[in-house]
Amino acid sequence: MKLSEGVEAAIHCVTLLAGLEEGRTLPASALAEYHGVSQSYLLKHLKTLSAAGILASVSGPHGGYRLARTTDRISLLDVVLAVEGAEPAFRCTEIRRRSPGALEASAYAKPCAINAAMLRAEHAYRAELGRTKISDVIRDYQSDADPRAITFGCAFLERHRRPQDRP
Repeated sequence: MKLSEGVEAAIHCVTLLAGLEEGRTLPASALAEYHGVSQSYLLKHLKTLSAAGILASVSGPHGGYRLARTTDRISLLDVVLAVEGAEPAFRCTEIRRRSPGALEASAYAKPCAINAAMLRAEHAYRAELGRTKISDVIRDYQSDADPRAITFGCAFLERHRRPQDRP
């Protein structure tokens, strides 16, 4: 199964935004800079994450993005579905019915065994992504990461974070 690069960018953005304090945002330009991707490319994914309720988009001079939920309430599956959509990776087109030796429709009353196997695999894959929370990913990263990478990330957030306007 191949997921788009947007999934990787989206998960990285969510994990970086998890480092913001309450009442702070990070502009899309900073997220794009940090991850070395174009802002226009990243904005498409930030918008889908916002539409899915994973991120909150704040407008105005101190605007940007922040998490809309806590990291223990965001799964990898939430992010994947926001970026890729809910369609299964494998889509059976019933090619068995189009071969030169295809039989009448009644011969295919049972579901395609290949489709059934692929859907079982997809279910297992999605279940694992659903169990894995962003908080788990962050915890695992922090336990294994080079301290210089963590220091850099924290310093980057400190330089680029914005206070949210208060009503």
